[in-house]
This record gives sequence, C-alpha cells and structure tokens, in this order.
Amino acid sequence: MYVCMFWIYSRIHPPAQSIHPVCSSKPSTTTSTSSTSTEDLSQRSNDEIAQLVISHQIKDHTLEKRFDTHRAVEIRRLAFDHKLSSLGNASALSSLPYQHSLDYSSVYGANCEIVVGYVPLPVGMVGPVTLNNESVYIPMATTEGCLVASTNRGCKAISQGGTGAHSRIVKDGITRAPCLRLPSAMAAADMKAWCETPVHFQRLKAAFESTTSFGKLTSCAPTVAGKNVYLRLTCVSGDAMGMNMVSKGSLAVIDVLQREFPSMVLVALSGNMCTDKKAAAMNWIEGRGKSVVIETTISKKVVETILKTSVGRMVSTNYQKNLIGSAMAGSMGGFNAHASNNVTAVFLATGQDPAQNVESSNCITLVEETTDGDLWMSCTMPSIEVGTVGGGTSLAAQAACLKAIGCQGGNSNCPGGNAKKLAQVVAAATMAGELSLLAALAANELVSAHMQHNRKPAGKK
Repeated sequence: MYVCMFWIYSRIHPPAQSIHPVCSSKPSTTTSTSSTSTEDLSQRSNDEIAQLVISHQIKDHTLEKRFDTHRAVEIRRLAFDHKLSSLGNASALSSLPYQHSLDYSSVYGANCEIVVGYVPLPVGMVGPVTLNNESVYIPMATTEGCLVASTNRGCKAISQGGTGAHSRIVKDGITRAPCLRLPSAMAAADMKAWCETPVHFQRLKAAFESTTSFGKLTSCAPTVAGKNVYLRLTCVSGDAMGMNMVSKGSLAVIDVLQREFPSMVLVALSGNMCTDKKAAAMNWIEGRGKSVVIETTISKKVVETILKTSVGRMVSTNYQKNLIGSAMAGSMGGFNAHASNNVTAVFLATGQDPAQNVESSNCITLVEETTDGDLWMSCTMPSIEVGTVGGGTSLAAQAACLKAIGCQGGNSNCPGGNAKKLAQVVAAATMAGELSLLAALAANELVSAHMQHNRKPAGKK
C-alpha cells in the first residue's frame, strides 16, 4: 500500500532532475529532454554525443533512432574506443572498416545490433562447374588459403571428367519442435495419439498455414518423454530458409492444442528436437532444410592429369579415411574429408546463417571405381539449410553473390526453386572440395599445396 502511494505521489510531484557534466566520472541515470532531444543533439559534434553515451545519458543502442544509421555507427565507435582505451586497448577499432561498403540502414533492425563496422572477407570464385547440364560459378568467402584453389581444381575435374555433376533434392522441410508438458505421462501419450490422427493433423495444418502465404505444414511428429511431448513440425518454406516462418506457425498449432488439452504447458518453443545449430542424429536421419544427393563420374584420364593421382588410390583413401577413420572417431554425419569448409565459405558469401553450418555440413562421401576404370563419386547431404530471401541475403554484397549463382531473391515462376538451386550449388562446391582434397591426400601433396597457397613468400607483406 505504501509503495503504491509513493508511486502515485512521485508521478504527481516528480523529483527535480539534475544533469551530470558530460565528462563526469559519476554516470547519470536520468535524461534531460532539453539537453538530449533530437533537435539539440543534431547540432552537437560526434565527440560530444559519444561522451553522452559514455556517461550513460544516452543509451548506445538508441543511436539509430536519433540519427541516420551511418552517423550512429561513427558515434558508437568513438564511445567504444574510449571504453576500450580504459582497458588498455586504445585504437583497437582503427583497423575495423566502417565506411563506404555497407548500407547500415538495411542492417538496422534486420541483421545486427550495436554496430561498429564490418569485417571484410575475401571472396573467391570457382568454376565453372557443370551442374545439372548448366555451367555455374560459385562464390566462396574464406580466409583459408588453398581452399578456393583446391575447390576450383575439383570443379575443373568434374566439368572435364564426363557429363558433369547431377543432383536432386530428395526431401525439403524446415522444422521446429516445441516442448509441451502435460500433467501426466498418460496425458502426454493421449496428445501424441491425438496429433497422429489424420483429421486432427488437418486442423493443425490449417492453423499453421493461416499464418503464412508460402509455408505448408507437411508433417507433425510427436515424441513422448514422460510428461513431455516434443512436437517436431516440418514446413516447406518457399525460397526462405524458414525459421521465422515455422516458428510463427508453430505458435498457431500450440493454440489449437491448448484448447484440446487445457492443462498443457508450453515449456519452450524450441525443445531441441528441431534440431537447430547443434549436431543431432535426428537431422542426419530425418533431414532438415534441403536433403541433397549429388554424383559425378570422372574419367581415369582426368583423374591422372588434373587430380594427379589414380582412381585406385582415391577409392582406398576415401574408404580408409572418410569411412573407417570417421567410424573409429564415433563421427555422426561426418563421413567426409572437409565438407564444412565449403559449406561455410558459400554460406558466408551468400548471406546464410553461418551457425547452421553445424547441421548443413552433414555429409557422407562415397567413391567407387566403375567397370570402365573411371571414378564415381557422390555426396549425400541430408540437412542443408539455405534461403535466397530474408536474413543476410538482402545485403548488397551477399545479394551480388546470389545473383552470380543465378538464384537471387524469390522465384516467382517456381516458388522455392531458387533456394533449392542454392542447396544444390552448396552440394556441388562440397563435392568439388572433397574430390580435390582426397586427391591431394592420395598423392601425399596436402602439405606442399598449403605451403604454396597458404604461405606468403619470405619478405612479402
């Protein structure tokens, strides 16, 4: 009661506010409308406004609301430079670029917060690689010397080795798995049975699809653990990667279930059976995003002239390394030479979520000798999570890389077609990288190749 009376009194008779000097060592927790209004601040220098941020009279995450986005970054850099200097890291941001190359207005509210600049990454281009009878160039962003050169060699071998590479999407659907808690294990079992009834699934599907123009709920797989139900919902998401889409639709599904099971409690929208950004057998077996299989046959002559090894050595190296070696390590989804390298490089170039490299790099590489003595290779990748709209794909540099591939934005003629093409290009880059690295290992040339491409000559800077 006394607290309420004090609150009412303080609203009627607010205490006099004082403004600490800009450079005061005592931070101010109050803000004067007259001294920090947008009108007054527009006449102040960046250094003066940075001091207001340092003294807590302005919150740095509100700078974009007060100024144009580029100036907000300049002010924030000054403030952070002061803070870093107090830790002995003066001028730490001086070599972090922030001008010219990035449109901060497109970043704000979409891609990053508390922005102080950007990290430039070199982008190499590999190809052309012949994929599904089409020549494709693939941009790769990386700081690892030799990766682009090696992948380019693999692309050359694929394109000159025969009919090129051929790939298919064998499954498509992004997932979200809410964790729902019931009052008893029997009630959890009842919910599982209810969800698996076809007529009830149609109700859930209708609720889900009422929230989106492109998303289509294709399955609902409940898993019971005691009182818990993990409801793995799978959604086809058009050209978007689809995480926001499937999350929004999942809430509509939960609303339906709440009416049928009033005692149900939503523990978490993501119950980790999705599974997003974590290694999981679920993704390896059931797939997530785009499940892709790609294959190529390369003539014995090309193996010997371009890859500088033999078909027999390639087959043996893959068997001993990628299959037996990975099995002995207890690998899950890692029966490959270095799939993650190429997946990540294409992801960074094209504006994908780099954290989803974890599941997107699931890959098994298989190599055989044909009856004609040629080399057959395939990569099976069950959980490549990509999109060509949304997220980082709208940034200018990343959009340019998507355009170079031929899959920028949404596909109006075939919704989802651009995202599917990008997934197949990721698989093609991965297979090219696998092919070249296996050849280098088979010929025992790995170290010499890295010394050539990943080391500057003495005296060079």
